Amino acid sequence: MDGATSNPELGSVIAGVDGSKPARQATLWAAAEAARRKRPLHIVYGADTDTRALFFSVESLERVRQAGRELLDSTAAAVTEQFPGLPVNTEFSRSAPVPSLHRSAGLHGTIVVGSRGAGGFNTLMLGSVGLKVAAGAKTPVIVVRGIDNGAESGVVLAAVRDEHDLDTTRYAAREAELRKGSLRLLHVWSILQSAGSVVSFLDDVKEIAGEHVHHLNAVADQVREEFPDLTVQVQAEKSTSVAGVLVEASHQTDLLVMGGRRSPSYLGRTLGHATHSLLHHAHCPVQLIARHQHEHGSGS
Repeated sequence: MDGATSNPELGSVIAGVDGSKPARQATLWAAAEAARRKRPLHIVYGADTDTRALFFSVESLERVRQAGRELLDSTAAAVTEQFPGLPVNTEFSRSAPVPSLHRSAGLHGTIVVGSRGAGGFNTLMLGSVGLKVAAGAKTPVIVVRGIDNGAESGVVLAAVRDEHDLDTTRYAAREAELRKGSLRLLHVWSILQSAGSVVSFLDDVKEIAGEHVHHLNAVADQVREEFPDLTVQVQAEKSTSVAGVLVEASHQTDLLVMGGRRSPSYLGRTLGHATHSLLHHAHCPVQLIARHQHEHGSGS
């Protein structure tokens, strides 16, 4: 465990809009996040006119441009009305939404997207643009879900697998500090994956549980040292469904922070099974922190 303090830089906030209600709600949520960070909000509309130019008339392209700019203006006005002191700027991009958002985020920006785009068909499911943004991002991405479910709890939840999640947990700690709330670290381990067989599980259950708790406590101790004023709670659970436990835990959470697993065999470069499930079914906004290429594993 690296003992050096590595406070993550929470950069500007970039919100993608497409005219849908979830995107508008996500943009207002992003504005509140930008205000907490004391950073500007950058609103992006990816019109994809470069591709459409091959198939659309000049008049049709002009209508697309006009609609996009009107959408940006109206969204910025709605943000300014609720957050009058927040610096807001807009960008009409000729590229598609996904590369537009990735480019706008640069090295340190946080991308915020809604839980469903204009072409979505189910309010529970993440739209294809949001999924691609999350899968390919090299900077943090927040998918805004569950913001109509009640008052804020003041709790930020970090999903912790092992010490490789220390950087992810640092991001969660910074978010908890900004909210003047508390941080909850949750580690979920699969019984059968850890044991290998029923026989070994029955023989070694205490040793296996102790090993998992050790990894969790190591992360918690480091975070407490780096964020001494922050209340940090730890919880370890055994289950056959990591995603199921995290989805249930998201009921009492303002923000769930987790690492985006780099698994080339599943949905692009970053999304594993548990991550994918959380993005579709969590009851609160989910923040993904891109993992480094040298970190392995396919759990979340």
